Amino acid sequence: MRIGLYPGTFDPITLGHVDIIRRAATLVDRLVIGVAINRDKGPLFSLEERVAMIEDECASLSRETGTEIVAHPFENLLINCAREVGAQVIVRGLRAVADFEYEFQMVGMNRALDSTVETVFLMADARHQAIASKLVKEIARLDGDVTKFVPPAVKAKLLDKLGK
Repeated sequence: MRIGLYPGTFDPITLGHVDIIRRAATLVDRLVIGVAINRDKGPLFSLEERVAMIEDECASLSRETGTEIVAHPFENLLINCAREVGAQVIVRGLRAVADFEYEFQMVGMNRALDSTVETVFLMADARHQAIASKLVKEIARLDGDVTKFVPPAVKAKLLDKLGK
């Protein structure tokens, strides 16, 4: 069984994330969405809320692609998470050249820690290249319309969370 791991904070999950998940699901038999418990980033949504949003959004993707998609919280090294879930491949989404520079360093470190786990990069669809969770939260906070950036259910949760 080919198992892939797509890690991130997903605070909140965006249409860009959904696009990468949909495409990654065609490459593996099981896709684990690694939800990072990154306290340094100070997420707006709790871990439980982020996992629930991912599970809600991925249920239909799982049926559509025929691939099992599960959410898995983690707080350890990414390579250790990959080992825990049995992933042979880590999936990373790229939006711009700046993403590649950071990801290039991460691949080198992960390969030094475990050369059996490959990293695969998927370019974000052109419609989603500018989407970043941080910017989505700022737009929503300032009463902008985030309809183009997040799924409808996520938009509702985001506006509710911000008291809008």
